[in-house]
Order: sequence, then structure tokens, then C-alpha cells
Amino acid sequence: MTTLDIALAGYLAFGQLVPNYQQEIIKHAGLQVIHSDGAVTLRLKEVSRKESEGLTTISLKDEAYPFEVKRYVKTWPDCDAVETWLEISHTEAGPVRLLRADSFASNVDCRSEKIKIMSLSGVWADEAHVHESDLAAGQGIQLLSRSGTRDAWESNAAMMVSFGDDVGENAGKVLGVALEWTGTTEQRVRRNWNGSETFVSSGIDMTTGPYVLDPGKVFTTPKAILVWSEKGRGEVSRNFHRWAKNHLMPHGRDLHAVLLNSWEGAYFSFTEQTLLDMMDGVAEMGGEMFVLDDGWFGWGEFARDEKNTDHVGLGDWVVNPAKLPRGLGFLADEAAKRGLKFGLWVEPEMANTRSHLANAHPEWLLREDARALVLGRGRTQLVLDMTNPDVRDNIFGQLDAVCSSVPSLAYIKWDCNQNIVNPGSTCLASDRQSNLWYDYTKGLYSLLARLQAKRPGIMVQACASGGGHMDFGFLRYADEFWTSDCTDPLRRVFIQWGASQFYPASAMACHVTASPNHQTRRETPLKYRFDVAMSGRLGLELHPKDLSADELAFAKSAVETYKRIRPVVQNGELHRILSPYENPLSSLMYVAEDRSSAVVFALGLDKGGEKRAVLKLDGLDENALYKIKESNAAGRAHAALSSDAVSGRDLAANGIEVVLEGEYDSAIFELERL
Repeated sequence: MTTLDIALAGYLAFGQLVPNYQQEIIKHAGLQVIHSDGAVTLRLKEVSRKESEGLTTISLKDEAYPFEVKRYVKTWPDCDAVETWLEISHTEAGPVRLLRADSFASNVDCRSEKIKIMSLSGVWADEAHVHESDLAAGQGIQLLSRSGTRDAWESNAAMMVSFGDDVGENAGKVLGVALEWTGTTEQRVRRNWNGSETFVSSGIDMTTGPYVLDPGKVFTTPKAILVWSEKGRGEVSRNFHRWAKNHLMPHGRDLHAVLLNSWEGAYFSFTEQTLLDMMDGVAEMGGEMFVLDDGWFGWGEFARDEKNTDHVGLGDWVVNPAKLPRGLGFLADEAAKRGLKFGLWVEPEMANTRSHLANAHPEWLLREDARALVLGRGRTQLVLDMTNPDVRDNIFGQLDAVCSSVPSLAYIKWDCNQNIVNPGSTCLASDRQSNLWYDYTKGLYSLLARLQAKRPGIMVQACASGGGHMDFGFLRYADEFWTSDCTDPLRRVFIQWGASQFYPASAMACHVTASPNHQTRRETPLKYRFDVAMSGRLGLELHPKDLSADELAFAKSAVETYKRIRPVVQNGELHRILSPYENPLSSLMYVAEDRSSAVVFALGLDKGGEKRAVLKLDGLDENALYKIKESNAAGRAHAALSSDAVSGRDLAANGIEVVLEGEYDSAIFELERL
């Protein structure tokens, strides 16, 4: 069985397997509607099928109603992945109400006594928990995210379904399913009464109300990405990673810069001199970019500063002249003098009630007229109505003006700190209010696409109160996401392990911060903080002046090491060796696609005493010899590397023995093919 087999086998889930109250009410549905005359059944029949350059288009039509569905199946042979989605249209006498419109829905023909669901869940500063659930016959599981904006919380829009008793990283039958969507999501897996059938679906959560589809209009579902493996979860992850880098992310194969973000080093309390001092520090370390976070914008009574922190100014994307009198262009020029690129934080989906934009256009805020506003962060934050083209035009104009004022702008950190809690739009008709959830996300994508088309060279980070935008939908317009607001390296071992199940290392922003950590107050060695962050896209989030001379020297050496291993970490293939959920240390490795080099990480957890483990290294060239050396070292060696050359076959079978001491010990090893 292949991924394409699964995708094509399921197309009738939108036809014969839609509930029919006379015959098929017990079946699961991928598409449910209420016709313009009130009828609730569908009888779709295939009328044509076309194939062209890896794209299969299946056209279906209802037997009795002018209701049509096109099912698209796009193959990506280089990563054995398939994208699938629907276009739904009709010419009935009046509107049709869509109750369910899954992007993928199918009975998977893979019988097994044991089926397990692996998913990610979490909330602020505690994202990407790995959860595994057994699914017995007659049972179902539903994974939901209903934020409307921070979709990766609750349940991430991705899952793996495994079939059989022998499933692990390198063995077993596994189906990976992920939705390319930043709004509400629902994924379902259900077994029938005797376990002979397993139904899997992925799509938009539409429990907020039906989508009202007018005659002649087309409703396009998000794309679902499917990966099938008979060699375990690791291969599923690697194919997701390869697909994202090759076919999704705008600069998917570009190396990401080592940057310093100003947030935890300064928060809202900074001056021009503060920022220049931070630039000096990161330049001395060998960093490549400086990113100015929150606190730079607004004017007059709504200017953001250390007193009016997150309570004012959102929506007013103009530099605060009292705080930064020489503007953003001056800062970008100063960064360039130090050999640094320049980046900037924004939060374009939001406005404060205390802002010039909200005062001028209160109708641009999502709201329900009959109810009091539910206020977010700082009791003043609300979500802008992205269904409204006037809102999108205004925000695009402001962002474009900022970009024009900083011609060298290289990076935008796009944040989002509020759920849709006032689900009403003045732009939508009264009988179309339930369309808000879908139309909001489509409007957001329209804004992102417009910015991307105008400024294609700018790299975007998807941030949403941390890892709330950890999804493939946003990654079509961004090259990385902020993995979590929790920068505690111990917590990050688990968060990054979870994120790696679906998302590539280059997309995971991982920052070295101060100790004690600002979120948990945990104290950890600087080496441990660097080693954890170097397993993703390395960055820093502290004030360099707070480092001692010895720490600064180590940081400089670590950045140099990361630049050397960065091509393998960011563009290599991930092999997970030891899970932090099951072992006193976590280990993973990245292997260059041509298997000429590899990088291995061993990260101790919060358990005292010696931690000894044999790391069996997969993915290497079995017939080649490799030289191994420890990198980013500080103090004693963590492995007895007695031989100058070890074969890939021997490293896979026998591995290397690593010994970590204490709670937060760690090691990095580099392998080079001889």
C-alpha cells in the first residue's frame, strides 16, 4: 500500500459514505450538507477523472441535485507524500449549508488488532506534548482545536495512526495526516464494532455553525498532507520534513540566520542605546541578525513603553518617535555596520481598544452587537476582522510602509496573542455569521500572500503566544515558528521532541536565554542551554552584557560550532534515538542527505547521577567509515572514542556509549565520512 492508494481509496467517503437516513446512517461522513430545500442526504457519483503532472482530479455530482464536488490528489514523489483537498459548488435555488467538509476522509484498509494514535497537545509555554492512545474496536477519538487563531494549542492539526504491535521509530505501518490550516481543526479516527474498518478524517471543525454557500460560489477546503510508511514513525517524520522544506516553506532550503531577539533581554524597557549594545554583543558572538521585538510602535497617548506595555498601540504600526527618535531605518543601518541583518516584531491580526486604529474604526473589530466585548491581554486586546478587505488593505498598507522605511528589513516576527472570543463580523451578513471562522483564516492567508508577493525576500516567523502557529498552513507563508514562549531548556527538550514528529528542525526557533530561566526560574549551565537550542534553529534571547567574559567566550565558540553543523541540522534528515519520555536522557541525530556527515545530540534530563546509554546511530552509509569527534565541549569527554574510524554498519549495530553526569549535562558529536 502507498500513500496514493490511501488518498484515492477514500474519495467515495464524499459520495456513498455520506449519511443516508434510509440505508447508511451508521456510516461516517466526510461531507454533510443541508440542501436549499432542506434535504440532508447526498448521493455523489463520479462523472470524470483526469490526471496531469501528478495531479488527479475526480469530479463528482449528486444524482438528484445540482451539487458538485471536485476531489484533488497531488503527489510529491520525492517525499512519498500526497496532498488532497476538495472544491464544493452548486447551482441550487438557494444557499446550501455545509455541516462538514473534511479535506481527507477514508476507511484505511489496514486491519490490525492494535491501533494507536499519536498526537500533540498543549497550551501556552507547554506546547507539543506527545500523547499516544490505544483505540479499541467500537471506539473513536476526536482531536479538536477551536481557538480560531492559535490553532496549535489544544490539539495540533497533525497525527500519526499506527497499525500493529511492532510499531516504533524504525518499524511498523504508520499513516501520518496533517492539515494545512491555521483556524479551527478536527481530526477523527474511529474503528467499527469488530475492528475490521478504521475511518480516518482531517478537516475544519465546523461545530461553530454551518458554512452558508451561495449558488455559483466555490468552497475550497484546506489541503491535507498524507504520508504512509511501513518503516515506522521516523520515516513519516522525515517525509513530512522533506515535503515542507521542498514544497511548502518559501525559503525552505535556505540556511536560517543565528539571531538575537530583544524580548527577554529588554522586554519593553529599552532605548536606542540598549538596542545598540545588544547588537554589539551578538555581533561579537558571531551572530548574523538582530530582531527588535515588542515595544517599538505607537504614538501620542497610545505609544508603547515600559509603562504602557501591552495595553496600547496594537494596530498603529508606526515607530514611537519618543522612544526611537531616529527611527527603524537608523537601527537597521547600525545593524548593517556590525554585519547584522535586521528584523522586527509585529502583531497584525490584533488591535488594542486604546489605539488610533480602534478609535477610527471600531467596526473593524470582531464583535457581537448584543454582547459586551470579551477583552484579552491587558484587558484591551481584540481581534481584527480579517474577513473585511478594508481591514486587510489598511494593515497591508501599514506593514508595507514599515518595510519601505527599512529597505534592508530581512525578517518579520508575526505574533498573535488572542483567540476569537467575540465571533461576530460587521462585514458578514446576519445569516452568514457562522462563516466567520473559515473566512477569517482565508482573509489572513490573503494578507500574508500579498505581503509575500510584495516582499519575497523577507523571512517570516509564525508566532502566536509561543507555539500557537505551529502548523503547515502558516508555514506556506513563513519559514519558521516560535516553538514556545517557554525557553527553559529542559522543557524545550520535550517541546522540540514533540514538534519534530511533524515539523523540520529549520522551522523550530530555539533560543538560548538567561539563567535562572524567566518562565520556570530553573538554573541550567550555558552549555546545556546552547546544546538544546542547537538541535533546532539557534538563536539568543538575552542581553549579552549579562554574560561573564568566560560565558561570552563560550557563546562565541558555540555559535561558530553551530554555523559549521547548521547545514546538517537544518537540511539533514532526523533520526530520533532516545525519547525523553522513556529515558534519563534524550538523543537525536541529523544525517546529511548524501550521508557524508551527521550530528548527534545527547541531552540529559532532570535526574541526578550518572546517565549511561548506547546510542545506535541510524541513517549512515553502512559501507563507509566515519570519524567521530565531540563538539561544543566544556570539560571532560562524554564518550570513549577509541577508534579513528568506525563503519556505519558498526555504528548502527553497536553504537557509541555516552556517559552524562548530573542533571543538565549534554554532549554533541560530529561525524564525517572518510
